[in-house]
Amino acid sequence: MRGAERIIGCGVALSGVLMVILGAYAAHGLAERASAAMVSAMETGVRYQAWHTLAIFGVLIAQRVFNLPGWRWVVALWGLGMVGFSGSLYLMALAGLSVGIVTPIGGLLLMVGWLALAVSVVRAPARD
Repeated sequence: MRGAERIIGCGVALSGVLMVILGAYAAHGLAERASAAMVSAMETGVRYQAWHTLAIFGVLIAQRVFNLPGWRWVVALWGLGMVGFSGSLYLMALAGLSVGIVTPIGGLLLMVGWLALAVSVVRAPARD
């Protein structure tokens, strides 16, 4: 693995462990101190983090196999989107903080990341 891939791979691993910890807390400890709506918000954040953590790992593999141009943009958009979307839901559920527009901006970044992946796939060199 090259430098950027190694750093992103470590980030994926840390995101994975964080989502397991937060998911376990949402399932076993949060209900005692938060409403059902906040537990649901936390679970939504964990679910989106889980899918995008796996997707980033998939892009790392696809980059190696297919030489995806722009793969770093995809990873950056998803990473920022996870922080904005899932992170804001975690702050809301765990600390009672409302960060307003951050959640939908994070969701928008996740969507733009998927569009960037489509562009990367279209621009990838042809393989025989």
